[in-house]
Amino acid sequence: MGYHSWFQCARGCPGRHSIYEVIYRCPTCGGLLDVHHDEEALKSRSAAAWMQLFDQRLHTNAWPYGSGVWGKKEWVCPSVDDSNIVSMYEGHSNLFWAERLGKELGVSDLWIKLCGNSHTGSFKDLGMTVLVSVVRQMRAMGKAIPAIACASTGDTSAALAAYCAAADIPAIVFLPRGKVSAAQLIQPIANNALVLALDTDFDGCMKIVQEVTARENIYLANSMNSLRIEGQKTVGIEIVQQFDWEVPDWIVIPVGNLGNVSALGRGLLLMRELGLISRLPRLVCAQSAKANPLYLSYLTGFQDFRPIQAQTTLASAIQIGNPVSYERAVKVLRQFEGIVEQATEDELANAAARGDRTGMYCCPHTGVALAALFKLLERGEIKPQDRVVVISTAHGLKFTDFKVGYHTGKLDEVSARYANPPIELPPDVGQVRDAIARELDRRYPQTRPEKV
Repeated sequence: MGYHSWFQCARGCPGRHSIYEVIYRCPTCGGLLDVHHDEEALKSRSAAAWMQLFDQRLHTNAWPYGSGVWGKKEWVCPSVDDSNIVSMYEGHSNLFWAERLGKELGVSDLWIKLCGNSHTGSFKDLGMTVLVSVVRQMRAMGKAIPAIACASTGDTSAALAAYCAAADIPAIVFLPRGKVSAAQLIQPIANNALVLALDTDFDGCMKIVQEVTARENIYLANSMNSLRIEGQKTVGIEIVQQFDWEVPDWIVIPVGNLGNVSALGRGLLLMRELGLISRLPRLVCAQSAKANPLYLSYLTGFQDFRPIQAQTTLASAIQIGNPVSYERAVKVLRQFEGIVEQATEDELANAAARGDRTGMYCCPHTGVALAALFKLLERGEIKPQDRVVVISTAHGLKFTDFKVGYHTGKLDEVSARYANPPIELPPDVGQVRDAIARELDRRYPQTRPEKV
């Protein structure tokens, strides 16, 4: 059908650049580049026909369309050869109806998009499949790209390492030493990436990786590269598809480097442009109070943005003080009547634990998003009848130390209101029975049998 895409300046400078060119910023102004699609060509197929096609591809075995990303190939990266696509059939993550938590909060239509139910356990897979596939195509075209590199707080490095391992492309990972969980650290190590642990924070790693990739022709895989955004934008499209092409009222997403909210907005805006939806949801960006540059800018109406020195937070993946996609995110938030909220360490930890008590297994970043949701409900900005989706960005199993610390009361600045440590007892059936009766009576007094 002649679908194609290209890089173009996000600030509007003229000029187009091939997606197979090694370029990350506009040569004219230095701003980031966005991927643009030939929307006139895409409009040659009706909205109804697009919906039918995407529904037909759900979980198909026809390569590569069974992927939640590549099932929408024409909207993502139409020119890459199918033979060069590197996919783990990412996407199609569960949209979990949080019925019990919703009832507790007084909102019956609450859903959690479990992006952590993916190959490496986070939404980063959605973008990395696109980026690594494009690099594989570039190498097949004869371009000398010796490796792909990223700075990461954990999830990006896991996704890059896995997809590079599958593609037989060397991966280089820059991590802030001692600032990622053991589960996140071991993922790129296990996938044979070259892991460099630097004595700095994420922002410091980001500075180094940009310098290295600028000089060595090593390809940059962070979300300033908008190929990542193209894959990640499918999460918004997928949410609407899972609601039978109906738009939720709110989407709440935890943010750090701000590529994810930029991607979310791009997917939804493209759906509206092509006529699949007629309205947009409102977006909420949730930040840790210890890494909150977007929130501070939001308080000024986005008139003032100042990078900060991010402090140590339990939400380590969003511990970022100088987000590279700030301009992109602000543009999206203005189009979606967006709100930015923050959460303290105590708020995010208890929000995650409260979600866990209703059947989830929340990473700390999902806790940030839930804490923001609680605040907006309390203020009446989100109404009881609204349909709300919270983006859960990673699997809770990546943050076992966070969970153990919470339930053993060892997290700084956190009063664990929902702690549930094991009860240690001798192997005495009488004491066991007494403990069971006591705890059931304490925890579930409404089920206490009447005494005769």
